[in-house]
Amino acid sequence: MDLTLVQKVSAYALPIIFAITVHEAAHGYAARYFGDMTAHYLKRITLNPIRHIDLVGTILIPALSVMLGGILFGWAKPVPVNFSNLRNPKKDMLWVAIAGPASNLIMAIFWTIILVRINLFPLEAAHFLSVMCYAGIQINLVLMVLNMIPLPPLDGGRVAVSLLPYPWSSHLAGLERYGFFILIFLLFSGILGKILTPLVGLSQSIIFIIFG
Repeated sequence: MDLTLVQKVSAYALPIIFAITVHEAAHGYAARYFGDMTAHYLKRITLNPIRHIDLVGTILIPALSVMLGGILFGWAKPVPVNFSNLRNPKKDMLWVAIAGPASNLIMAIFWTIILVRINLFPLEAAHFLSVMCYAGIQINLVLMVLNMIPLPPLDGGRVAVSLLPYPWSSHLAGLERYGFFILIFLLFSGILGKILTPLVGLSQSIIFIIFG
C-alpha cells in the first residue's frame, strides 16, 4: 500500500534530520579533538537538530525533492571551524573534513542493516519503516558523495587541500570563495546529478553486498 504524502514526508523527516545533524556535529567533535574549540564555545557540538537546521537546506529543499521525486538533497548550517587553531592545521584539516562524510557512511550502513531485517518488525509498520530506511540510505549516501567532491568549501575540497603540496593546495583553497556558485551551477545544469547518481548507486551496491 502506497504511503500518503504526509506519511512519506514523515518517513523521510527523521533520517534527513539525523543525517544532516550528525554530519555537522561530527565536524565539531573532530575539530575539538584536534584543538579547535570554536564549535564547542558556540554550542554547535550537539545532536540537537535545532542548532543545525537551515530552513531552506534542511526543510524546504528536501521536502521539495521528496514531492518531486528527484534525488534527495539538502544541507545544514555549517559548523564553524577555525583551521588555524588546529594543532597541525594542514594535516588535521583532513580528519576534521572527513568526519562528516564518515558519519554519513556509518548511518547509511545502519539503515541498511535495519532494512535487510525488516521482516522482524510487525507487518503494519514494515512498509513505513522500509521507506524510512531507503530515505536514510539515500540521503546519507548523497551527503557522503556530494561532500567528497574535491571542491572547497565541500569536505572533499578540504581533504584535497590537506593532501596536495604547496602551491597546488593554495590554488585550490583560493577557489573557496567561488565554490558555492560553482556548486549551484553544477546542480541546475544537471551535471551534479550525473556525478552523484552513479557514485551513490555504486556505494549503495557495495554496502548491500557487505551488509545485506
